[in-house]
Amino acid sequence: MPIKIIMDYALELIFVLKAWRVVVVVIGILGNWKLAIGDNEHAGRKLVDYVPGFISIDCGATKDYLDDVTGISYKSDTGFVDTGTNSNISPEKYDPNPDYGLQTRNLRSFPQGKKNCYTLKPEQGKNSNYLIRPFFYYGNYDNKNILPIFDLYVGVNYIYTVDFNGLDITIFKDMIHVPTSDIIYVCLINTGHGIPFISALELRPLDKSLYPLDLGVLQHSWRFVLGTTTGQQGEYIRYKSDVYDRLWHIYGALSNSIPINTSSVIDIQNNNDSYQLPSEVLRTAVQPSSGYHSLSYSDPPSYDTENWCVCFHFAEIAKLTQGKEREFIISVTGGTYTYTSEPITLDHLKPLSICFNRIFEGHFSFVINATTGSDLPPILNAFEFYYVIPQFNLHKPTNSRDVAAIMDIKQTLRISREDWQADPCVPIEWSGLTCNSDDTPMIISLNLSSSKLTGEIPISLSNLTELQYLDLSYNELTGSIPKFLAQLPNLKTLNLSGNQLNGSVPDGLTQKSRDGSLVFSFGKKPDLCLSVHCTKEKKKPKMELIVALVATSMVVLVLLLFFLCALAIYKRKRRERASKSNFKIKNQQYNYFEAVRITDNFKTIIGEGGVGKVYLGILKDETQVAVKLLSASSKQGYKEFRAEAQLLMIVHHKNLVSLVGYCDEGENKALIYEYMANGNLQQHLSDWGTNTVFDSKAVEREGSEESTYPKLVLSELGF
Repeated sequence: MPIKIIMDYALELIFVLKAWRVVVVVIGILGNWKLAIGDNEHAGRKLVDYVPGFISIDCGATKDYLDDVTGISYKSDTGFVDTGTNSNISPEKYDPNPDYGLQTRNLRSFPQGKKNCYTLKPEQGKNSNYLIRPFFYYGNYDNKNILPIFDLYVGVNYIYTVDFNGLDITIFKDMIHVPTSDIIYVCLINTGHGIPFISALELRPLDKSLYPLDLGVLQHSWRFVLGTTTGQQGEYIRYKSDVYDRLWHIYGALSNSIPINTSSVIDIQNNNDSYQLPSEVLRTAVQPSSGYHSLSYSDPPSYDTENWCVCFHFAEIAKLTQGKEREFIISVTGGTYTYTSEPITLDHLKPLSICFNRIFEGHFSFVINATTGSDLPPILNAFEFYYVIPQFNLHKPTNSRDVAAIMDIKQTLRISREDWQADPCVPIEWSGLTCNSDDTPMIISLNLSSSKLTGEIPISLSNLTELQYLDLSYNELTGSIPKFLAQLPNLKTLNLSGNQLNGSVPDGLTQKSRDGSLVFSFGKKPDLCLSVHCTKEKKKPKMELIVALVATSMVVLVLLLFFLCALAIYKRKRRERASKSNFKIKNQQYNYFEAVRITDNFKTIIGEGGVGKVYLGILKDETQVAVKLLSASSKQGYKEFRAEAQLLMIVHHKNLVSLVGYCDEGENKALIYEYMANGNLQQHLSDWGTNTVFDSKAVEREGSEESTYPKLVLSELGF
């Protein structure tokens, strides 16, 4: 193969290799960038320089940044808290401490509301161990030169009171906490002694085996590094030396002790000590001064009323000669109680941590004594002690079902009240809420009146099973009234007035309202009805409403015309029936009421015929009349009664009574005659006796003259 061809192939190969190298470099850069950014999210935001599980917040900062001293990336608190005001401290007031000074140059204060909370969502979730550390530095940010006093809570539990005791310095205290939910709330409570604020907030995950957390919440008092001869007292050892970012205070020496140290490597990784103290902490220690055989410590008198937990950390940093042994025991005293450990020996350059799983009450002190068989005095590399909030002093959060329900209600109805943060019942109830005083609180009252709520009534209300009072009045809620409201077992008052609800009121609510077990108000709303069977149409546009009104008017007009026509026909038929009456000729017609009045309620009976009784009556002109009333039980009946009336209307004679008028009103029928003052013919004939011979001719003769014989009525003639 020619040399030229070989050279060409070689050049092409070099070019390809160079190009591939560029690709590899680019991929490497992108990979490192990806690792630097990380996939971790806390409250919806990504870390700039990811440290597994760390949440580091510079409160009041306007942007994220990397702290070059600690190597920790800090984020602004946007997304962690919804309330408060950012402020900066004047440069002349900056805290010079390199371990946290940068984070205290700004802060967030909370002039509004009694409770303001940060929301933390650690990766490990609930039931994990976390170190939580807030920082507070006033720095006269508000130019009032008045140091505030306020309370710090984690979740529902009081941790401590932030009190500067008149010194404008940075305050921080660790707490070691095991949350029972995936969200941790760190809250500042306004106690009426100034505006709460916070400078920084840090969360660090811890190994589950660390610290005796079954005692309760551990609040850090001090972590002392002993025997250090470098650095200044008051400085700290922290991340990256400490993988858990604990702050170890460079303390120096105990009384009557001397420092010792080593430059050897302490084996932190390959041992059973999960506490993983930094090498800088374990490479130094103290031992008793010459002439002393023990190490001792006693806390300040101001802590005499506290409850304590203590941890000791050792590493044998001296190279012991063959046959020499260091053995010691630890005695810890809390108040009147003293606990003494078993004898302890150490392995060369291997750490050992001892945490007593017990609470020491009152004044705290310890003594480390060498055993009688020990060749060397005791040593101590570091120790830490915590104030303990015992389990029996911890509060239980609100019932988890109620919390989930009220959070859904807040989101669904877009409730924007500033104090609706963290737990709804503890330590301070949300505005509009009332909770019971049970060991596990539950919501019993919810008042959201005039809160500008929109949308439908959320079904999550059905989970508030202890709810007794619910007021959703004067909002803009729409839709129907849900049936589940009637199924809330303890609900006694429900107010839905002043909303845009429609449809029917559920039977259950109506029934409870009627039987008095529920005070139910829904206002005078035309789109609601009390019957479950009623239906409501949607509101019609104006044009459709006009058409509906016109149509309704036409229907009413047609019905009115129909009624008038029917009334006219009825009156005409009535007149026709009246004109056909055999009574109605020229005689006056009386109604039954007039017949009753004429006879004074049929008071005086003056006779009785075949069809009924005859009563004395008096007309308005004082004329006496006889009123014959048709009896309902008459055997002759209406036919004979009518025949008599017809004959009286036709036949006229001076010895026959005249018909004055009649009554023809349903079953009530009566004939009104002129009154016969001397009695009737039957009475006079009866007076003659049974043996009297009736002389008809005499009757006829007398009847042709103006005789004194009584006049006749038809009934006496056989009618």
